[in-house]
Amino acid sequence: MDLHHILGGGGEPLLLIQGMSGTHLSWGDPFLELLQEDFRTAVYDHRGIGSSPAANIAFTIVELADDTATLLDTLGWETAHVLGISMGGMVAQQLALRHPQRLRTLTLGCTYCGGPGSAAASLSTIHKLGAAMTSGDRERAIRVGYECNTSAAFREDPSHYEAFRAMVLAAPVKIATIMLQMQAIAGHNTQGRLPQITQPTLVVHGTEDRMLPPSNGRLIASKIPGAKLELWEDVGHLFWWEQPQRSAAAVKAHALG
Repeated sequence: MDLHHILGGGGEPLLLIQGMSGTHLSWGDPFLELLQEDFRTAVYDHRGIGSSPAANIAFTIVELADDTATLLDTLGWETAHVLGISMGGMVAQQLALRHPQRLRTLTLGCTYCGGPGSAAASLSTIHKLGAAMTSGDRERAIRVGYECNTSAAFREDPSHYEAFRAMVLAAPVKIATIMLQMQAIAGHNTQGRLPQITQPTLVVHGTEDRMLPPSNGRLIASKIPGAKLELWEDVGHLFWWEQPQRSAAAVKAHALG
């Protein structure tokens, strides 16, 4: 799988794994530029996303993790620090379990492990997103996605929405691909194997996350030996988008500290 990827910065290698419907642009320049002060970063598009090869048949989170391991080979990176958020955090879990020798450190943000005690978005949030995505009204879909992924405090500044909208419009994602990603997420369950993760792990979760409630972060951190948990008050699902400086500082402190 020849995934579209972009390199930047200098320093120790850091692979960033995006979530459902996310593209290489979804990290945002403020966060990425801060990371590139200390890391050689690699951002990429999952299969079926952006300029990566199309995805016309079902795939699993395990297959996405193997795609990522192949990308590390393509980059010539024997090992790397890994940051995975949301669905990308699920991919990062599988990468750590299937290819443990490739990870220096692991940072998991706003993600989910499956199994008992895990919590998905509420039915009202799922229905609201689903109705917007299938409405045929792109502006409505972007607006609802923004509202469900960010905190109330962040949304008070209208300029924040304009930046989010521009990012989405710059690299549109097919609804069919998002549906395949949702199907992959539904089959994800690493909870029983999380104790096998030995890499130094940081778990970050916003307390106002409507997509994957913060109880997921607590659960994951409790299952990975020695994991550090940071719960950020009044922050939504897109924590790195809302607070790029704090997010970059957390990654740097964990990976390089």
